[in-house]
Amino acid sequence: MKKRFIMIILAVLVCGSLFTVYLRRDTSKSALSSVRFPEEQLIIDAGHGGEDGGAVSVSGVPESQINLSIALKLDAICGLYGISPVVLRTEDTSLHDADAKTARERKKTDLINRVAQIQEYPNATLISIHQNNFTSASAHGAQVFYANPELSLPLALTTQDTLRATLDPDNDRVAMKIGESIYLMNHITCRAILVECGFLSNQAEDALLQTAEYQTKIATALLSSWLEYQRDATEQELDG
Repeated sequence: MKKRFIMIILAVLVCGSLFTVYLRRDTSKSALSSVRFPEEQLIIDAGHGGEDGGAVSVSGVPESQINLSIALKLDAICGLYGISPVVLRTEDTSLHDADAKTARERKKTDLINRVAQIQEYPNATLISIHQNNFTSASAHGAQVFYANPELSLPLALTTQDTLRATLDPDNDRVAMKIGESIYLMNHITCRAILVECGFLSNQAEDALLQTAEYQTKIATALLSSWLEYQRDATEQELDG
């Protein structure tokens, strides 16, 4: 049975602007020393945006802003290793058509435009960043969703394990197949996961999700999961 990454995150030195990321295997060798950076394109989607703020936290912060902060941190960490992801939005704006008149039209065209951008990269992995919300204030923990099991389940399982180890060892949530009503995830053909990073309805988790340190931990966990998946896929290819 393959050994999994145990990821340790040390982040953010001077004013939160510098990141040092360490990934470690059980063998005590640095994972980065053995990882061949993938040729496939990484795509980062910060869910919602603009007037579509998504869920609103118990402290009044829209989901779209937290999603964007995590996405930009993930992009920055990727840059440290020469990885150039496609970031679907870099500001708190929607990607709707300019001539969309109603909120419904803007939401619809926003999703269509995101799908179109993703579909430009057939050999890609999408990480879509979101936040959860529930009627019970006690619900907590990151959870990963996928649409196509054949393409995306291995990455989803790896990411769920890494988020648990990094953020909350007591999180018993598991990676799950996403519902057919989620337009973006069900209209793209590349490998893709949607990550609900935490519950904005949980006061303690909401507070964490708004800190740069916690956002950096999430971003680092997402990148390390993708790299681990690539490493495992490469090893399987070589063994096969």
